[in-house]
Order: sequence, then C-alpha cells, then structure tokens
Amino acid sequence: MFMASTYKEPDWFTRNVLNRLVAGLTRSGISVLGSRVLEVKGRKSGLPRRTPVNLLDYQGAHYLVAPRGETEWVRNVRAAGGSVTLIRGRRREQFRAEELADADKPDLLRAYLARWKFEVGMFFDGVGPDSSPAQLAGIAGRHPVFRLHPSA
Repeated sequence: MFMASTYKEPDWFTRNVLNRLVAGLTRSGISVLGSRVLEVKGRKSGLPRRTPVNLLDYQGAHYLVAPRGETEWVRNVRAAGGSVTLIRGRRREQFRAEELADADKPDLLRAYLARWKFEVGMFFDGVGPDSSPAQLAGIAGRHPVFRLHPSA
C-alpha cells in the first residue's frame, strides 16, 4: 500500500530559534549530533538553498531522512538530480543523493529514530525505534530517505 508523503510544518520555535541555532553552529564547524547544512540548488530560483539536516551514518553509508515529509529540500534534491552539498564549518562535501524505495526504509528509520527521536519523534505519528517492522513500514511512504554517494 502506497501512502502519500506529507509535509509537517515546524512550529515557530523550531523554525525561528532551533533551526537557526543548529545551522549557525554547524556553519561554524560544530556538529550537533551529526548535523550538517544541506545546500541544494532551488528548483524554481536556481539559487543555492540551505537547511540544517541530521546526517545518519548507517552500516558504512550516509543517509538523509526527511522527518517532516515532503519538504522544500526534498523537492529541491529531486529537481537537482540528487546533486547536493553537505557543509560543516569550512568543509564542503559533494554527494549524489539516491532516493530509496519504501521497502528499503524501515531499518534506516529505526536507526534514525534511535538517534534523534527526542528531536523529531513528533513527526513520526507515535512510531519509534522500538516499533515493529510493520509499523515502520507503515510510515515509510511519508518520510523520504536518500542514500548519499560521494561525487567524483
């Protein structure tokens, strides 16, 4: 069963205080629990767009999970053909983002929630790291996940 992805808007505090604080620290080179600043070309303006993200390292690979669903950054990554940059301080790393099928997401969602549920749990409809595989599969369609491959 396909479940359409939705977008859950952050509250005022998250948008105006928390996201700006984490992005500022990350741009200064201080990673907050794996945070990075994602830079991707805007699909309408063509200008670089930046947003703080949590980089998940799982079984030797890097992943981006969209806890709020179909966000602007998700749409921009798709429109840019997966070409993204992750920034921490002065370090910029280029990647090609490959979107995963829903069937490939449950273990990654579990690992993501195990690390950041305190921060993003409200966007996962009560599903957490201890949830059953069926519960994780049930929310997979609402949370885009991208595997990052280093660019040459």
